[in-house]
Amino acid sequence: MGSLPRYGVRAAGRGYRSGVDLQGVWSGLRDVAVGAGAPGAAPRWPRWLNRYWQQVLIAITLLLALIARGNAAGGPIGFQVVALGGVLPLALIAARPLVAWRIAWVFALLSEFFPDPHETGWPWFTTSILVFLVVLYAVAATQPLRTNIFVWSATMALVFLEARTGNQPGTVILLTVLMVAGDQVRRRARAQRDLRRQQERSTVLTERTRIARELHDVVAHHMSLIAVRAETAPYRLGELSEPVREEFGQISAAARESLVEMRRVLGVLRSEGQEAPTAPQPGIADLRELVERARQAGARIDLVLPEAAVGASPAVELTAYRIVQEALSNVARHAPGVPATVWLGSDGAKLTVVVRNGAPARPVPYNGEGHGLVGMRERAVAVGGTLSVGGEPDGGFEVRAVLPLSGGTE
Repeated sequence: MGSLPRYGVRAAGRGYRSGVDLQGVWSGLRDVAVGAGAPGAAPRWPRWLNRYWQQVLIAITLLLALIARGNAAGGPIGFQVVALGGVLPLALIAARPLVAWRIAWVFALLSEFFPDPHETGWPWFTTSILVFLVVLYAVAATQPLRTNIFVWSATMALVFLEARTGNQPGTVILLTVLMVAGDQVRRRARAQRDLRRQQERSTVLTERTRIARELHDVVAHHMSLIAVRAETAPYRLGELSEPVREEFGQISAAARESLVEMRRVLGVLRSEGQEAPTAPQPGIADLRELVERARQAGARIDLVLPEAAVGASPAVELTAYRIVQEALSNVARHAPGVPATVWLGSDGAKLTVVVRNGAPARPVPYNGEGHGLVGMRERAVAVGGTLSVGGEPDGGFEVRAVLPLSGGTE
């Protein structure tokens, strides 16, 4: 269908356009009528319910179906079908709440044509009412506001069409409060997601700044060597022609100019009041001291290092050291007292760093990403490597980094 125009009127003396967004209205109606809608969300706590959310819904649906079947026994076949159909949408709210609401709405409408043979104050089964309330809340808690408005309107139309006159005001209030509560839950969840994304981005930027400051020393060392070798070349190499001496002089000047610019960049990256580090950056050889300090603090760590030098660039050695340092900090924080292993190996082209710990006494939930893990991943990517993390079948945890020995400079 083609795009519908947006009509509006200009208010006198205001100078702005107001009106109805027909395209938005049509899109909302289409979503409610045939759209799949946003997926459902399982409760985060307790963990067992989060893991078996769909199975629990199916079990409850089957139980309610048995209750509805027993209450509808002896009635017309259409009445029995409506009774059973009214509870089936419960099994769908984990996947597609909007689809579940649509099915519940249809069966609620059909109850007008297949009424309960026994006169009651409500045209619907108790089980169907309970399921409809749950489904309506699930829709409000997961779907956008525009969709929720149309869902509320369609639900109110159903109430005024079928509910007894005396029950309509209370039903409208109940359903409205339920949808408002669900919408507030949706807004809060969205705000929390946005906050987590901002925190992750802030962590990434902070870690990148820290990496840049640390790599400055590595790069500055090499630039200083270039400048010194270029300046001393005429004295070390004997008689040189004037053009060659001039070339070495230009190389030395360019190297020193680059060092000045790098110090300016470092000054921009450094926080206010932060002093420039004067100690040399650590490398693979310093891992023994790092592990020994952790052992003195009570940790049980096995360290396996290559017997020969691996030939990694200073940037890669620094990255490997920081990854091991952060991984051991996570072990001390989340699995205190649990044995851990630090293993480094090289195949001549890549350096593999593995930090693995056993299962802690109390399982720690892994939500996919933490600030420390973000920093380790940023460090690995900065030198052209990769980082993988995850739980082990025995309940432990592993951090594995694969870093090119050249630091991604090839």
